[in-house]
Amino acid sequence: MRGPLLHVRVNDRLLFKQSSLSGSKIVLSVSPYERGITVVDPDMFPNRYDYRKIAALIGIIRMKNNRYVITANRVEDAGVLNGHKFFKVVEHSVIPVKKDAKMHSEESQYVALLEAHLSKAALYFSYTYDLTNSIQRNEQHGAASWRTAESRFFWNYYISESLRELSGDHPSVDDFIVPMIYGFVKVVDTVFKDIPIKLALLTRRSRFRAGTRYFRRGIDQNGNVANFNETEQILLVQNSKSQQIHLFSFLQTRGSVPVYWSEVNALKYKPNLLIGANGSLGAFKEHFKEQKQYYGKNYVVNLVNQKGYELPVKETFESTVDAADDTGISYVYFDFHAECSKMRWHRVKLLIEQLQGVGWDSNDFFHKTLCHDGTTDVVLSLQKSIVRTNCMDCVDRTNVAQSVLANWVLQKQLEASMAVTVNVPWEIDPNLLSNYQNIWADNADAISCAYSGTGALKTDFTRTGKRTYTGAMKDFANSAFRYYRNNFTDGPRQDSYDIFLGNFRPYETAVQSPFIDRRPFVIQLMPTILYAALTVIIATIMFPKGYFFSLKNLTFFAGSSLIALLTIRFIVQHGMQYVNWPKLCDLGYVEIVYNHNKEQVFKGITYTPSSDFVKPNFLKRD
Repeated sequence: MRGPLLHVRVNDRLLFKQSSLSGSKIVLSVSPYERGITVVDPDMFPNRYDYRKIAALIGIIRMKNNRYVITANRVEDAGVLNGHKFFKVVEHSVIPVKKDAKMHSEESQYVALLEAHLSKAALYFSYTYDLTNSIQRNEQHGAASWRTAESRFFWNYYISESLRELSGDHPSVDDFIVPMIYGFVKVVDTVFKDIPIKLALLTRRSRFRAGTRYFRRGIDQNGNVANFNETEQILLVQNSKSQQIHLFSFLQTRGSVPVYWSEVNALKYKPNLLIGANGSLGAFKEHFKEQKQYYGKNYVVNLVNQKGYELPVKETFESTVDAADDTGISYVYFDFHAECSKMRWHRVKLLIEQLQGVGWDSNDFFHKTLCHDGTTDVVLSLQKSIVRTNCMDCVDRTNVAQSVLANWVLQKQLEASMAVTVNVPWEIDPNLLSNYQNIWADNADAISCAYSGTGALKTDFTRTGKRTYTGAMKDFANSAFRYYRNNFTDGPRQDSYDIFLGNFRPYETAVQSPFIDRRPFVIQLMPTILYAALTVIIATIMFPKGYFFSLKNLTFFAGSSLIALLTIRFIVQHGMQYVNWPKLCDLGYVEIVYNHNKEQVFKGITYTPSSDFVKPNFLKRD
């Protein structure tokens, strides 16, 4: 049985064992020798008091010169549902296996990226419940086990590789493997018309094509899309009138527009939009082949604008849908900004009518009754289709649309449990309405922080049901902060994803460090010149020598201002070279050019858009 662990260092080994007397009796040893991790004699665990108690073993990762054990030291409760406790990791440790190994600069940068990811990642787990799977999938699998965990959402899958391999020879190692999800988990206990209910919301982020807003867009050749999340709304109703306990689940997904497209940062507020030059039909079909296997029929909701900057993405998406000619896909376009302009946010409910018009059934959800010990009584219905929603980022507009659909389904579920009569809106209960709005707004913020680096926009509508001018001002501030992060800090954040998920493995790299700045000297020099010029300008204004309008002060001021303006002009003209690009994995839509002079002496690298992506005016249709 899984549970908290004890660990201690003995000489050159890290030892782990279950803290509970009822747990597995085996002891895991992680060392720099042998296979790295083995099962050892339980007597090797010392009978002393300097051991440390941890919540879980997240995994083991190999960098360039050392292995590191990642532990969840402290957790906080994220809720209880049907007897299963959910936890969020709030404190972790990265423990070097070779304790006294010298950490070189490159190694320390890899470890810093790992620490950065762990410090920001919203990781959730349960000892007794598989959070990687929905209630419906868990109903089919039975007892929680990493062996039946959903690989897409098993966030620590890569770093648990050595544990999973060891469990082949020692099945008891299963008790040390805890699948974790990156996303959101919250359970609210409330009362609706004197009926105790639990409302839960879970979001699972896919580990495939995971990353940050502008460095992960669109689809890859395997059909994986950026920012793919599965959101599950769960409702548990203990209705004394019917003498039954009802458990409902409703799944929705979101994911980047499933075609080849990108937005290339160049320090402009609006990046340069590019579309795949050779069409996306093959990858598109691969994506929906998998989605139909997982969820059944897909109702695909597209919320991007039908004019201006976003139009080419809409047109490419629709032409690919037409070319695919797949009866398992029903496409719905909803012009979110046009329909909901001038604060008419209630009009997003028109989307429900459009979905129903193409066959979506709002009664399509998982429903079962429970025995009083929490086990399944009768499965009454299965969810047989999915609504897949996207906007450009799959964050702000998507959040609003998904919360409105879930609201509609919640009404049907409460009616099915006889907690409310047909056509009596559940929103008449202000307590449940407040809980519902806040749980969805918190979910929106969690998804947005993981992808864009800030909380979600438009959450004033999600929290209150109204769009406010205060909310609009907050959105403006978040948009400005997103611009800064997306251009100047998201590169290392993308690298941290790639390190944790195993997309980049430091021990497989060549001799040269990827962290060396290899841009041309003049490119590197310009920010220093700008800082110096601005320093002189500020000093001249704040601490003039004598009279500010003296010839000497004005000369310093004018000369520094001219240098600053020319430097800014140069930086803006070469904007791509000043974006903080990821350094570990190929982005696909950006090429690195190695520059040499006539004597073939290396003069540095520059970044340029890939020839596989073109401006929308030059598209080749499928």
